[in-house]
Amino acid sequence: MAAPIGSYGGSMSATAHHYQTRLAWPVSPEAGSTGRGLRGYSRNHEVVTDGVDGALALSADPGFRGDPSRLNPEQLLVMAASSCQMLSMLGAAARAGVDILRYQDTATSRLLLGDAARLDTIRLEVTVQVAAGTDASRVRELAQEAHERCYIANSLAIPVEVDVTVVVTADRG
Repeated sequence: MAAPIGSYGGSMSATAHHYQTRLAWPVSPEAGSTGRGLRGYSRNHEVVTDGVDGALALSADPGFRGDPSRLNPEQLLVMAASSCQMLSMLGAAARAGVDILRYQDTATSRLLLGDAARLDTIRLEVTVQVAAGTDASRVRELAQEAHERCYIANSLAIPVEVDVTVVVTADRG
């Protein structure tokens, strides 16, 4: 029997979960300073969090004088939405006894510039491969449940849209 929506079982507690990161700039003496104007400083910075080895090297989007070899905050937000949907989907499938064999996603968004620059809709193009005999419509229902449970999508002011393609493997035999 599938767990009801909102029931996770396992080790999830009813208390809040807390997250903390630490960001540092500059990361090198050559970073310059903002006193030299918009062209006078590096956008490179590092973020660390407790329990994770190493720092995540970030920068601005290259269109804003950032280092293209580093991740930028916009990419991280799109990645977070994609990752959260996948983790929610795998959990929903496991609770429902649905065998997901493979999950792939191409996540996209765009930065809209103007008075209030913001990311536009985040679109997740998900392909889920499931075992032979799995009901594809049930997989799509689980994807919707997962979307409704996704902490990141629920926290954003912009929409997250999920388009799911279900691929049922052929019987082997």
